[in-house]
Amino acid sequence: MTKMHWKEAIKLLELGEIRSANKVHGKWEADIAVKESILEAFKEGKLIDYTDQGYPGFFDKESVPTQKFSLDSNVRIVPGGSSIRVGSYIAEGVIVVPPSYINIGAYVDTGTMVDSHVLVGSCAQIGKNVHLSAGVQIGGVLEPIGLTPVIIEDDAFIGAGSIIVEGVQVSKRAIIAPGVVLSQGVPVYDCINERVLPKGEAIPENAIVVPGTRPINSKLSWASSHDISINCALIVKYRDSKTDASIELEEYLR
Repeated sequence: MTKMHWKEAIKLLELGEIRSANKVHGKWEADIAVKESILEAFKEGKLIDYTDQGYPGFFDKESVPTQKFSLDSNVRIVPGGSSIRVGSYIAEGVIVVPPSYINIGAYVDTGTMVDSHVLVGSCAQIGKNVHLSAGVQIGGVLEPIGLTPVIIEDDAFIGAGSIIVEGVQVSKRAIIAPGVVLSQGVPVYDCINERVLPKGEAIPENAIVVPGTRPINSKLSWASSHDISINCALIVKYRDSKTDASIELEEYLR
């Protein structure tokens, strides 16, 4: 996209007409011009006191306030203290449970549930019918400007307390179990196909990922002698009809 004035970019981001990352020929890529516009909004904005707007003791850039929604938007924002910054797209049918925070440049598609204590970081892309369970942290990647943000594709289920950062991508219908940490430095072992995912490769479609550990580097002899292990993630199964039945409750929650 050609770079535009930040005010126009924020408006188009909220409408879902532009995105901070797009899938091009099957590969997700950051839109650098959009991210530059977002950074420009922070640079040009002045710090103001939000007391007059009902938020005593809060100070933020006047260029990037929180969004206000109407009933016509058909977005269900449960009362209790969630905050959604301007420049993020929240599609019809999205449910936001408090307290949650969705940052600028994020894209949250139709039918997704953002549960309590969830962070959706700047420019993160969340697909259709995703469940971000309680306490999930989806990291933001606004800078470095060329890096692709965290991507969660359609119909994925992200379990409570999981942390997904550093541009990690989770493919369609994958299930991330509670407590899983995914970053570029955390190896993912596919125990079904007996391979280690190369750094930067997306979590495969339909994969079920659980937290695991692996022995620490043998060169660290003291740590090895104490049987110390470090974090990893394990693909232990791929979705089947039995798995689908176990998360059928989703439809009732919506």
